[in-house]
Amino acid sequence: MKDTAVYLHHILECIQAIQDYYDGTSNPRATFFEDDKTQQATLHRLQTLGQAVKSIPDDVRQRISSEIDWFAIADFRNVLVHEYLGIDLEVVWGVIEQDLPVLQKTIEDYLGEPS
Repeated sequence: MKDTAVYLHHILECIQAIQDYYDGTSNPRATFFEDDKTQQATLHRLQTLGQAVKSIPDDVRQRISSEIDWFAIADFRNVLVHEYLGIDLEVVWGVIEQDLPVLQKTIEDYLGEPS
């Protein structure tokens, strides 16, 4: 089993990559909904992030934060992988805007890294 910090850093890398897809765009939301390549890259990173979350032991997840719904993140990964024809892009955009910044800050705080 890999060190948990490897998975946590991988999650942060996925979040940063997603943020990078939209940096410098005048309308990030439109970029997501209108650019298929950016959309697919984002979905792939979210899948990878969810897989990394699944690799973190439950006790460590609780030490990091009991406020994060770790199971929902893992389940979201399963939806992205297995229910790909039924993905609600509005939900995905909500995750990008609202949930990823919270997850990023929580993990950075846990690792003692600056935001």
